[in-house]
Amino acid sequence: MAPAYASFRTVYWGWNGLFDLYEESSDLIVTPFRIGIGWGDLYITMHKHTWGPDLGHAEGNWYYLYTAVNECNRALYQVENLDGLEASVQKSSVQELKALRAIYYYLLYDNFRNIPIVTDFVTPVGFLPTQSTSQETYNFIENELLTALPSLSEDNNSKTYGRVTKWAAKMTLAKLYLNSGVYLNTPKWDKALEQVNDIISSNKFELTANYSDSFKIKNEGSSEEILSIPYDEKYAGGSYYPFKTLHPASQATFNMAGSPWGGSAAIPQFIDTYDVDDVRLKDTWLGGLQYDSSGNPLMFNNIQLNYTNYMSEVDGTVYNEGYRCIKYEIGSGTASSLSNDVPFYRLTDALMIKAECLLRMGDVAGAATIVSQVRARSFKTNPIKATVTGAKLLGGSVYKYGEYSYGNITKFEGGADILYGGFLDELAWEFVGEHHRKQDLIRFGVYTTKSWFSHKPNGDYRKIFPIPQSIMETNSKLKQNTGYGS
Repeated sequence: MAPAYASFRTVYWGWNGLFDLYEESSDLIVTPFRIGIGWGDLYITMHKHTWGPDLGHAEGNWYYLYTAVNECNRALYQVENLDGLEASVQKSSVQELKALRAIYYYLLYDNFRNIPIVTDFVTPVGFLPTQSTSQETYNFIENELLTALPSLSEDNNSKTYGRVTKWAAKMTLAKLYLNSGVYLNTPKWDKALEQVNDIISSNKFELTANYSDSFKIKNEGSSEEILSIPYDEKYAGGSYYPFKTLHPASQATFNMAGSPWGGSAAIPQFIDTYDVDDVRLKDTWLGGLQYDSSGNPLMFNNIQLNYTNYMSEVDGTVYNEGYRCIKYEIGSGTASSLSNDVPFYRLTDALMIKAECLLRMGDVAGAATIVSQVRARSFKTNPIKATVTGAKLLGGSVYKYGEYSYGNITKFEGGADILYGGFLDELAWEFVGEHHRKQDLIRFGVYTTKSWFSHKPNGDYRKIFPIPQSIMETNSKLKQNTGYGS
């Protein structure tokens, strides 16, 4: 079973992996062309929503996820045909693998929608899979998870850490139901609410005292994590984000053994939405004048490095433009990869799904109570700001949408017209950098309707990615997603 789980690391942090699909195409993070450094290329395509069937990020995710599916199918074939295995162990192992495979298929479905479902490891020579409809794929994922539930562990301990438990399966079901209005044009808020209520009432999880606790180097003991992807700098590498975002000079700030590459950064319009008393700002982003680990000014080209909340244009920024993401703790001596585990699902996510369902079903006060609970740990210096009203959640977003160039919004659109925009803001502050934003923007009707930085709306069909051209060329039975050609 181990290779099926190990694949999750590549799915998430593999180059052109899952993180990029959800964050780089959103209004929170961008990797611009850095004058004198490089970057840009397909990341600019992601930002502008100008991709075609040859998008490397789509190809990478398709390959990583179907490799993971294949590892599940291999393990299922082996477990199902293993002599001498105790029947109860065999059954629970089979259902755990099917639930893990359903999570991989959920991610494929969310991003590509019209996908082949392959469940056999041994297939005939010349086998070419055919696509399932959106409804068929939705039903498959739902049925696999529901069938697995009775056999999955309800424990939350060191033996179940990083594995698919009953609670991880319920979180996936909740995500499926939460986005059902997007997938099938049939909202299922009540079903999503039922799943997260079970997770919350299990009392197996609790909010950590501090927002940053779930992203520490040693975060294996976080009480908040429902499903984690384990990483280890030496034995299970691949988590590289601080290297992608920090300028090389920041190596001296964190005593890193390896040099960062100076790429991605926060979109200034998003940074402007934060309340100054919200600790999630400093816990997530590095901005302003920089210093080395001894407190001395950090110099680059005889000038103190200053990460500015400013960007010129996506096709040409200088080295210091944009705040840098430091959500995952960076340890001294980090060479090329982090040991921080990824909290793929955490209790806060379940709480916010509950709040959104209540909000959309008319219990505005109930939603506000939950959001205020989540905010409380981030406003300890000014607790009164932790409390939000239902009216705030129902109202528009504070994000100043519009085309942005050289520090100015040239075509202001704003966010006042976004239904539940106040809640959408809460999702951004809590989950930025956690594979959320693309899905959230689509659900709230923003992904293909608003402008930010150098991005402007470029077709409603871009809610799903194209099937990679390389895959289309090897399987004549596949039909390209609408908007991307034949």
